[in-house]
Amino acid sequence: MTVRSALQVTLLFTLTAAQLACKRSNTIPAGLPNLELRSSNFTEGGTIPNQFASCKEAENDSPELSWQSPAANTKSFAVIVTDPDAPIGNFVHWVLYDLPPDMRELPPAIRKQEILPNGSIQGLNDFGEVGYDGPCPPTHASHRYIFDLYALDTKLNLPTGSIKRQVLDAMNNHILAHGQLTGHYQR
Repeated sequence: MTVRSALQVTLLFTLTAAQLACKRSNTIPAGLPNLELRSSNFTEGGTIPNQFASCKEAENDSPELSWQSPAANTKSFAVIVTDPDAPIGNFVHWVLYDLPPDMRELPPAIRKQEILPNGSIQGLNDFGEVGYDGPCPPTHASHRYIFDLYALDTKLNLPTGSIKRQVLDAMNNHILAHGQLTGHYQR
């Protein structure tokens, strides 16, 4: 093998490994417009009230979320809520997709059902349940809960019971804008 072909093989391997790493990552493409995601229940970096936690003393309601108008060609929205501080790694608390493009808010206490009256679909969280399950970190541990909102140029049309990985894969190359809201919770 010549030096040139060895360099080409090395470069090809390096690019392939980098491409695979990027595909596996959960990063949002750079340069996307920002959607300002808000909640009337807690502020950015603030404490999530007990009503929205899933521990014994809590009600386990989903919080209210709202956002401004996205790009004109938005066809649907998706919401994914994760806890990056969980002992087992990034733990999924909510997967919600195919929200209608004219929606600008989610009311609090969304019922745990696969298909909502507006046609939105709730996937499986890492508790193995459909819908939202709120924070409940180990005692005395403060965890972050990241609410990600995606404006998409397509409806995902995934089956009910889809998980975060399936939703992220289906969203690949379809994200028009992204918004994020982080709350903290400690028992």
